[in-house]
Amino acid sequence: MSTASQTRYRLEAGKPWPLGAHFDGSGVNFAVFSGHAWKVELCLFDAQGRREVQRLPLPECTDEIWHGYLPNAQPGLIYGYRAHGPYEPARGHRFNPQKLLIDPYARQLLGSVQWNDAVFGYRVRHSKSDLSMDRRDSAAFVPKCVVTGELFDWGQRGRPCTPWSETIIYEAHIKGLSMMREDLPERVRGTCAALSDPRFLEHLHKIGVTTVELLPVHAFLQDHFLVERGLRNYWGYNTLAYFAPENAYLPGGHPNDLRRAIADLHANGFEVILDVVYNHTAEGNELGPTLSWRGLDNASYYRLMPGEERYYINDTGCGNTVNLSHPRVLQMVMDSLRYWAESYNVDGFRFDLGVTLGREGTGYDPGSGFFDAMLQDPVLSRLKLISEPWDIGPDGYQLGNHPPSFAEWNDRFRDSVRRFWRGEPGMRPELSARMAGSADLFDRRFRRPWASVNFLASHDGFTAYDLVCYENKHNEANGDDNGDGHSENFSRNWGTEGPSRDRHINAVRERVLRSMLATVFLSNGTPMLLAGDELGNSQRGNNNAYCQDNEISWLDWRQLEMPSGRDLAQFVSRLAQLRKLHPSLRMARYQDANEELLPGVRRMQWYDLDGSLMSEAAWEFGEGRVLGLQRACRLEDERVEISLLLVNGSEGDVAFQLPELPGTWQRVLDTSGQRAADVQVQAPETTVCAHALVLLLTVVERAEE
Repeated sequence: MSTASQTRYRLEAGKPWPLGAHFDGSGVNFAVFSGHAWKVELCLFDAQGRREVQRLPLPECTDEIWHGYLPNAQPGLIYGYRAHGPYEPARGHRFNPQKLLIDPYARQLLGSVQWNDAVFGYRVRHSKSDLSMDRRDSAAFVPKCVVTGELFDWGQRGRPCTPWSETIIYEAHIKGLSMMREDLPERVRGTCAALSDPRFLEHLHKIGVTTVELLPVHAFLQDHFLVERGLRNYWGYNTLAYFAPENAYLPGGHPNDLRRAIADLHANGFEVILDVVYNHTAEGNELGPTLSWRGLDNASYYRLMPGEERYYINDTGCGNTVNLSHPRVLQMVMDSLRYWAESYNVDGFRFDLGVTLGREGTGYDPGSGFFDAMLQDPVLSRLKLISEPWDIGPDGYQLGNHPPSFAEWNDRFRDSVRRFWRGEPGMRPELSARMAGSADLFDRRFRRPWASVNFLASHDGFTAYDLVCYENKHNEANGDDNGDGHSENFSRNWGTEGPSRDRHINAVRERVLRSMLATVFLSNGTPMLLAGDELGNSQRGNNNAYCQDNEISWLDWRQLEMPSGRDLAQFVSRLAQLRKLHPSLRMARYQDANEELLPGVRRMQWYDLDGSLMSEAAWEFGEGRVLGLQRACRLEDERVEISLLLVNGSEGDVAFQLPELPGTWQRVLDTSGQRAADVQVQAPETTVCAHALVLLLTVVERAEE
């Protein structure tokens, strides 16, 4: 590792591009944006990052880019910045050269934030006002940046490029996946190296997922208030550096550890999507620390209150909002995305609070600069792009209002599935729209059903198992007197709150859980499974486990050794297999539902309990809890596959009259667990047990012309 303590450097002018610190084989070019600074200094440190050994003013500023070149500098050099300019919070400026700043383009960090009053730009203990200025040096308490080399041999392997219509997403947390894997070496547990473990890869293959979506891997901050409570930021939605991976996930301490894990996932046919947080940063509101962007150019990087620039617009609920209307800030986000796409070879991104990214001065705009930049980008536009289509700002709920090429988390699907299966009245119309692919939301601008990401549970909220065990949240461990997290989860405990030894209660819970999971996998759209839901994983009723870096959040793989966990994993595997084998269960595009593929067989139609087509009166009957969905599609050999999904959300068994359609029905799935699958159904009616779902399939030869 090259160290500044061994060499006295002299800066040359260098170039204003590319932004960040880049080794060219002979030296390192530094370039950083600040439109309001008077001077920017490059600070060099010893190999441990403990002692500043040289401070060099960047000699040139071109188009608001400060830059300089260090001849003979090498990868491994430790550095940071200090920025001089006005400290005028009322005007939005918070320059303080006593605060060491992380390069927004840093590709690796050394160390972590140590909470000390010196990391704040204002005097915390004396005036408690951000209008004051603190003159203590923060260098001892903040991470340093590391100049990296970018050598990694990806070989000849390309991306898996799984079609959207065949995609099944597995949302997972790197640490939580493996912390309780006692069969792994301790140094591997909780790190990205565990993603390469053959047993984990085999598990992914068995349950049929195609795409692993990782919660944030960008370096993130351990929040001050959590540290004071003895808790930790587990999820990682508090970004400290947009180009650097979180050190805690790197077993060897090098970014190539993550590249190696991604390469191994690719080699085994799995895509990798990163959950990214460009809507806010870890610096919080006006009372937050000065760590990077705030000290470099607060008025440019953040959206400030017009006329009251001391304060931050907070459309995110996290204290600040990144100002993507500024061209250099938008460039930073685009450069970061392209870096992860090209240097880490990831297959796509899920955008946290995606509505914030589409906000301009006039509000949310699906034609905003961010979306326009994404759609024209030759690299990023070809990847899988998913938005969380809401934030807490004005008009912050924008489900279905994103541009083509974006998929969106469909919380209306989530809530309708939960509400129907817990037995609410009047849910058939809403559930039918969601199961059919939410065409009312997405069938515009030539979008496809895959734009609806259908899920029952995600990292935020109850796990699938807890949905059938708890009616109330139990977040006491978070330290907020159970005041955090959503109060309405559309869950039902089926007789007792929490774990039960009652065999009847547990049998109903297992049946409802299977039925809800089957609804996710067998509906039109893109199914997403929360890691651990295939095991029956519980968070003990905590529906906001963002700070639970412990066994509440970690997956207990011992559940696979128990009959209930093993059976549930096999059931999920069966769902994925059915979806893969039968195209009528995953219709790739919106088409005319009334088109007849065979006499009397439309592409899609709905049936009531008596086998008749759903009438207007039937849809309006609030107490109806039984529904049949028939879908048909042409196979490559011109035969027609017909599937019939029978759902019974009522408290009792029902005899469902089968519609008169050609072919012989094969029962391939029954979530009641009481009857065998893969058997012919001969009678004109079939029993669907309470709280259960039955799937029938048939293939009909093409009628002669």
